[in-house]
Amino acid sequence: MKLRNLMSIGLMLTVMAAVTACGASQDGEGDGAATPKQTTMNEQQAIKRANEIIHQAVDGMSPKPKLEQVGAAPVGACIARDDGGPDDRLQVSLAYKLTGVPGSKAKSLVRQARDAWVKLGYKFQSSDTDWSKPFPHVNMRTEPDDFWMDAITGVVDRATGEGLASVGVTSPCFPRSASDQSTADSTALKHTQVDERAKHRALDHSSRIYEALQARHAPAQTGEGISVYRDSEGRYVHHAWSTQPLTEEETVQAMARAQTYFESAGWTVRHISTGTGVPAIVARNAEDESVAQVAPSNTGAVRVAVTSPVVPGETATA
Repeated sequence: MKLRNLMSIGLMLTVMAAVTACGASQDGEGDGAATPKQTTMNEQQAIKRANEIIHQAVDGMSPKPKLEQVGAAPVGACIARDDGGPDDRLQVSLAYKLTGVPGSKAKSLVRQARDAWVKLGYKFQSSDTDWSKPFPHVNMRTEPDDFWMDAITGVVDRATGEGLASVGVTSPCFPRSASDQSTADSTALKHTQVDERAKHRALDHSSRIYEALQARHAPAQTGEGISVYRDSEGRYVHHAWSTQPLTEEETVQAMARAQTYFESAGWTVRHISTGTGVPAIVARNAEDESVAQVAPSNTGAVRVAVTSPVVPGETATA
């Protein structure tokens, strides 16, 4: 398993989670809505529409990328609980990494996604991205059905300029049906059986990071929680979460505690610059090849993600 590949996967997933979470917390910025709207669509309709929006962005791209889905289960609990809806609603979140093209084309692919969505009349959540940032992203929504989508790119090798790109769509919340419940339960059981030990590793590392940060856990946002990623080199469990917003001083102190933990526990640590002025930490555990990212955000929250490889033959037997 290539270290760079695993770190790239974890880093892009972390950025995707952070960007989507920021979009979900917007409150009337630009001409967007504060939260995803409740709808009468069902799971199948939401998945079909989300995939349609993805292909509207990707099908006309040049060079033409392949789509690698991030995460195995697109349907999850609704996160927009503050609009008066019941707690058992669902939401579809689809995310794809764009592969099969040179990494140097990553930023161009994201620009093409933006242009395709703009041509269809979709709206920016706030404004177009700052393309000079390390991880520029496009954050938009559809009208009138109010799906949210993003396209993200970032350089993962500064020496060569190689980058990654991804696109994602999140549906409005919709009522849960009996069939939705059985499908969700079946998927959850499958994940537990197949990825049990890797999941436990990721969660254990997350717990140690949580203790080191000494900051309260925030409610889960879109793109956070446990997910599974597969590519040609393996299968990985990814756990993402965020702290509650911190002051600048609290952020600096929390990041320092995280670095102290990683170094004392034998992780290899490197830093990546961010727009907040406080560098993000990317750390690798030599024993199990897990990769952790701890990144401050412009909202004040610290984003945490751990990516652990699934080792063949380690699946649970119970």
